[in-house]
Amino acid sequence: MTFDLGKLPAPVAEKRTSKTLHHGKELSDSYAWLRADNWQDVMRDPEVLPQDIRDYLEAENTYYETLMEDTKPLQEALFEELKGRVKQDDSSVASPDGPFAYASRYEEGKEYPLFTRAPREGGDETILFDGPKEAEGTEYFALGLMSHSPDHKNLAWSVDTNGSEFHHMRIRDLDAGTDSEELVRDVGSFTWCSDAKSYVYVKVDENHRPNAAYFKAPGKDEELIFEEKDPRFYVHVGKSLDGKWIQIHTGQNDEDEVHLLPADNPKAEAILVTPRRAEHEYSVDMHRDTLYITTNSGGAENFRIMTANISAPHEEDWKELIPHRPHVLLDSSFVIKDFMVRLEREDALPRIVVRHIASGEEHIVSFDEEAYSLGVGSGYEFDTTNFRFSYSSPSTPAQVWDYDLETRERMLRKEQEIPSGHDASNYVVRRLQAPTEDWENVPLTVLYHEDTPLDGSAPCLLYGYGSYGMGMPASFSTNRLSLVDRGFVYCTAHVRGGDEKGRHWYEQTKKAGKSKTFKDFNASGNYLASEGFTSRGKIVAMGGSAGGLLMGAVVNMEPDLYSGIIAQVPFVDVLNTMLDASLPLTPGEWSQWGNPIESADEYDIIASYSPYENVIEQDYPPIFALSGLTDPRVQYWEPSKWVAKLRDVTKGKSPILLKTNMGSGHFGKTGRFAYLEEVALVYSFALKAVGKN
Repeated sequence: MTFDLGKLPAPVAEKRTSKTLHHGKELSDSYAWLRADNWQDVMRDPEVLPQDIRDYLEAENTYYETLMEDTKPLQEALFEELKGRVKQDDSSVASPDGPFAYASRYEEGKEYPLFTRAPREGGDETILFDGPKEAEGTEYFALGLMSHSPDHKNLAWSVDTNGSEFHHMRIRDLDAGTDSEELVRDVGSFTWCSDAKSYVYVKVDENHRPNAAYFKAPGKDEELIFEEKDPRFYVHVGKSLDGKWIQIHTGQNDEDEVHLLPADNPKAEAILVTPRRAEHEYSVDMHRDTLYITTNSGGAENFRIMTANISAPHEEDWKELIPHRPHVLLDSSFVIKDFMVRLEREDALPRIVVRHIASGEEHIVSFDEEAYSLGVGSGYEFDTTNFRFSYSSPSTPAQVWDYDLETRERMLRKEQEIPSGHDASNYVVRRLQAPTEDWENVPLTVLYHEDTPLDGSAPCLLYGYGSYGMGMPASFSTNRLSLVDRGFVYCTAHVRGGDEKGRHWYEQTKKAGKSKTFKDFNASGNYLASEGFTSRGKIVAMGGSAGGLLMGAVVNMEPDLYSGIIAQVPFVDVLNTMLDASLPLTPGEWSQWGNPIESADEYDIIASYSPYENVIEQDYPPIFALSGLTDPRVQYWEPSKWVAKLRDVTKGKSPILLKTNMGSGHFGKTGRFAYLEEVALVYSFALKAVGKN
């Protein structure tokens, strides 16, 4: 299956040159007009998009649909295959809280879940929220918060109906089954107060930044209780597991500050744990009047845990509990009545460590596979001797376990069911190490069918992200099997920029070090080819958001390594975005990429790799970019401009395709089956790019 470029001429975006001057250097942009001047209005109402921009985006949509038309049977087959691995009437494991156990479940054929509860010791289920019914008549329906009150009488819920992530909230009376008439708009985070009637929540401003916390009592106007003036910092609220304290966290990617409010008196003067300072990251957990502080202070790059009393919370009074270890990343932790549970990672593999608070005795919850993924949850309750964890590997479907902290016994509560069948013994999982030019080794998680030849003939889907210290888990995905069963080697490259090998794996890629992320990815592809897992020119690269930046950079650097590029909501216009302080994320991102407004050096660094600026006249492989019109994170014009420029300068005849979801944002379609339609589309492009069907 090949691309028939004769079916329809590719759209040609008009060039309207815009020039700006920065640090004495001229920046020219022929496609700046694709950024709508009224983009903030478009976020709330897509219908106000200027007509010339709409015409261009719709022309691109027609072009991609025409060139992918011959894959429709394949897309349909893939969709049915993907859907066939989904348990139609799936349900979560119920989570106990006081007299009830809360859960969610799907009814057969439905896109959205029901949220339910039943008596803790067993009894009839009550439906608290009917997702399919609430979503009727909407093209896009993304739930935000779903939080029951401490007395179990009310439910706060919010929804976004156009992909812009402006969530609007109502309070539901669970006895009457009715919602409040009042609609609380633009809600970010939320938590209930001790009285179970009033609450604290964060609102986002006109630039989509969560910067202010409000207290709201029933029947009264909201009251501002905290406001962040610095646009670099976002505000988030939450509550300690023991229910006594409300946390107001304000921070950015690498700088934090936490304020504490009594949950029974949220209008009291807040207690500042310790003032923020550049590059100091910390988070706080509460155990009665003791603070457990996870911090990178004192050179603890991989974090350590300190303790302090609520009466003396500042940094000078902290005492070390869990010391820093150079090769072990302290990923997360929580405390309950008698225990602390923490998730750690060493050499890209996670583990669970349990600590008895009174005695300090520790033990490890261990696992045997070569590569796997773990998730740990605290649940709703503080006074408990159990916690829940999830486990999977690229070949092992997800499992949910309860762990008894006193007996150290595990109880399997759920194992992912695959209705169409799955035999893990048919698949091989490998953990490889790809050498780089600067003597590092990039962990690779590889999955392939046991019948796939490793003689260089197999195509490869190479996935990567590599930003913000977000490590990619070695987890199970039913979707990937559709490629693996068709002869693909599926590889996740744990490139620098994530934290798989510790915090240094991330820290060294900030600002001037960002090119290491891109070089790691190309090194990974070349290593897989040299070892016979695939060959150069048989690799389809895929990444989204900041992983889309990765896609744009690597294809500029080494286009002949790839047979195709899939860039989902790609952050490819880095320089122009970092120069635009009005955009939602820009001020908070300067610590990652640099501030090209203030610094000439950082301007030059970003300009040296930004995919849009570095598109050159060369032969590019087939490229498929996807975006959402109301995306507040990576605005639609980034991939639109990138595609226009690529098509203008490429020397080759490979197709450059753009799909813009005109009714959704960063995360594409909602609904568990509607989402699979896009997976089927993306996979059909990957198969087409390597000549398979």
